Amino acid sequence: MNHRPILAALLALPLLAVAPPVTAQEGPGLSVTLPEGITRAQLGDRDMEVLAVQIMLDRTNHSPGVIDGYNGGNTQRAVAAYRRNNGLPEGGGINTEFLRSLLEAESGSMFRTYTITQDDVDGPFYDVPSDFAEQADMERVGYESPHEMLAERFHMDREFLAALNPDADFGRAGQEIVVAAHGTQAIAGEVARIEVRKDAGEVAALDAQGNELATYPATVGSGEFPSPSGRMTVNAIAPEANYTFDPDDQRWGPDKTFIIPPGPNNPIGGTWIDLGKDGYGIHGSPDPQLIGKTTSHGCVRLTNWDADELAQAVSQGVEVEFV
Repeated sequence: MNHRPILAALLALPLLAVAPPVTAQEGPGLSVTLPEGITRAQLGDRDMEVLAVQIMLDRTNHSPGVIDGYNGGNTQRAVAAYRRNNGLPEGGGINTEFLRSLLEAESGSMFRTYTITQDDVDGPFYDVPSDFAEQADMERVGYESPHEMLAERFHMDREFLAALNPDADFGRAGQEIVVAAHGTQAIAGEVARIEVRKDAGEVAALDAQGNELATYPATVGSGEFPSPSGRMTVNAIAPEANYTFDPDDQRWGPDKTFIIPPGPNNPIGGTWIDLGKDGYGIHGSPDPQLIGKTTSHGCVRLTNWDADELAQAVSQGVEVEFV
């Protein structure tokens, strides 16, 4: 397999060079060159190979969740999803054959520069309280800072964005920053069914033939507050949804009904895919770094960007199966 054209294209880019896997004697892997002025020391114990893999996976519609450079469960889930959808044996993880396949599919720079605009700086931004009653009094439960907004826009962990840009003022228009060259493509194909794989902490979008078009890490219910079982259908899609907390429908929280306005820091992250059963849906989250690492009160949480991508690809009547 000849990777010279891929390697040549990658090395021509100024920000990050990714070489094809080295020989088995040296150990399989990617040779990663960081952007100018960025040192490994300032990125701490983040793994540069994992970082490149996360960015490339994000561009294949197999989301690793937040891009952070750590080989956690969400990244491992995305690696497994990519392997089974690209004819690779299961259980191999990030090995030579996986890296070769990913490099063939996703050539191009891993990072790019972005210049912060006046609109980015102007917001508006909000101090978001944790109390439902206080959130209900807000006009919008929006981002708290340009830093938070930009991290989500580029699918990045906030600490990682700050580590890449240690001297940046995220609140200054004209500031140039380094960001992940994340995925931007819509789901290719028509989504006919969604599977919520509770044990795997995964949501998969499938076509009519059962092919996986996209997969996402998900937070699902716990033993105390389980997600439902069986089949439902998409009842409605709300990209800018209020969140209504009704104590009559819940076994947790306050004893009063609150209607919380939309926004990315709303308890449902703003995007709501309604499943036709009171209180149950697939939605975003104000805490993308916690997706797949905690449990929900029965709903299915995705990162805001993954929830938005899925919401744009589904329509009313699509079957949703909890397995």
